[in-house]
Amino acid sequence: MTELKKPSRSLVGIAGIVAVATLISKLFGLVRQQAIAAAFGLGPAFGAYNFAYVIPGFLLILLGGINGPFHSAIVSVLAKKKREEVAPIVETITTLVVCILLLVTVGLIIFAKPLMHLVAPGLFITAQQGGNLDPAAVQIAQQTRDIAIQQFKIMAPMAVLAGLIGIGFGTLNAADQYWLPSISPLFSSVTVLLGIGGLAIYLGDKITLPQYAAIGGAVLAWTTLAGAVLQWLVQLPVQWKAGLGSLRPRFNFRQPEVQEVIKIMGPATFSSGMMQINVWTDLFFASFIPNAAAAVSAMGYAGLLVQTPLGILSNVILVPLMPIFARLAAPESWDELKLRIRQGLMMTAITMLPLSAFMIALALPISRVVYERYAFTLEDSYLTASVLVAYAIGMFVYLGRDVLVRVFYGLGDADTPFRISVVNIFLNALLDFLLVKPLGAPGLVLATVGVNLISMVVMLWALNQRLNGLPLREWSVPALGLAVGSAIAGFACWGTLWVTQQTLGTEGLLIQLTQLLISGLIGFIVFALFAAQLQIPEVDLLVNRLRQRFFKQG
Repeated sequence: MTELKKPSRSLVGIAGIVAVATLISKLFGLVRQQAIAAAFGLGPAFGAYNFAYVIPGFLLILLGGINGPFHSAIVSVLAKKKREEVAPIVETITTLVVCILLLVTVGLIIFAKPLMHLVAPGLFITAQQGGNLDPAAVQIAQQTRDIAIQQFKIMAPMAVLAGLIGIGFGTLNAADQYWLPSISPLFSSVTVLLGIGGLAIYLGDKITLPQYAAIGGAVLAWTTLAGAVLQWLVQLPVQWKAGLGSLRPRFNFRQPEVQEVIKIMGPATFSSGMMQINVWTDLFFASFIPNAAAAVSAMGYAGLLVQTPLGILSNVILVPLMPIFARLAAPESWDELKLRIRQGLMMTAITMLPLSAFMIALALPISRVVYERYAFTLEDSYLTASVLVAYAIGMFVYLGRDVLVRVFYGLGDADTPFRISVVNIFLNALLDFLLVKPLGAPGLVLATVGVNLISMVVMLWALNQRLNGLPLREWSVPALGLAVGSAIAGFACWGTLWVTQQTLGTEGLLIQLTQLLISGLIGFIVFALFAAQLQIPEVDLLVNRLRQRFFKQG
């Protein structure tokens, strides 16, 4: 889309825009989750929401997410087109997607109950056991099941909205516009916060706990749907003003550019979908855990603590690199492509490995500081912290896998990630089955970590074959050094926390926050000193830029 773009931004400039916008969006998401935790804790309302959101959230992440298949396919095709060619392509794709997803929405509403049974069979089985189980457990399962079905019906239209959001994101990014796609998810957070605030103001303690859970569950679902509507609506004025297509229906589905998008989007959708199927597999097994609502709620709370920094850094690394991977797909550009792959993986290691170490060392105080208030208890913090440790272990392989997937997309090969993902479905189910009974909710997360690790190794091997060899041994040395430095920093972090706890105790928000800040700072200093000795180009580049910025400000 050469003529459509403004003067090309640098990689650093794009990353900066995406980082700031995504940071704002993620902070709002964290505040939203804190409000949910304070209002519902690990109770049925949020537990049901985690089950009900599986399919709508699957569609929103799959179709409407930045770096999702819609986004990736549209960027790959439109980045090569001129201004006057864009609008008809976007309008035709939009028409096709809306027609398909409207049918999907109707099906979701009609078959809500059996679909929820498919997502969480353990809830239905427990709810039907009657006198064979603890009556309290049966009652919680029944309530969670009923709320989940209601929430699922409410959120079903997110199927259509997901497609529209994804198309808009891809179109805007291909036109070199990154701010709005990165910041728009905060609208969903704002609507949920307003809903919970209204629930607290108007209901308070005037109704019974089961009624509060049911009404609160409905509020969560309606405000989530409203947020998706806002995410789509805010794109339209910018898209129309830039001449990137309108809501005009077009049915020229045989247009070559449309076929090219479909060719990339189809396998990419299935490939990315395999990962979301793994999420469903985890919840499938989680539904059989005693008090499944608490287990999936803890997974949701811990997952957000990981996804907040991961989402910010993922967009910073992946969004700018995706068009570059596509432009370097020709064999004569493979040497530079390999350098960009290394850059993506090294930046992933520099950011994710120390973050993983810090989160493992500080899991419990992080959970207490972020969530422990009102309905969220100390017991809830312990469960959430145990899940957070499992999530933190896999941060590097999660993002590293995504970097490699985007390389394949840039090469026009969505089939290889798809084949790997198909195998991973069965591998994830096997690991879930083996780990859920001895480890509970953390075992389900560790199963996903194992799957992502195997995926990353297989993709590296495939790219090594495809690109006539990758300098894997050369790359592994700095990566191993960063891993060792992260481990040392993690121990320093944990040791500092232990000392401060012996000195200051463990109770009180201010004390806990102080301990987190001191421990995190010590860990960061240790890692920074260690990483500086490794003489990794990406580390040196980052340090030099920070120094330049500091002296300029001074």
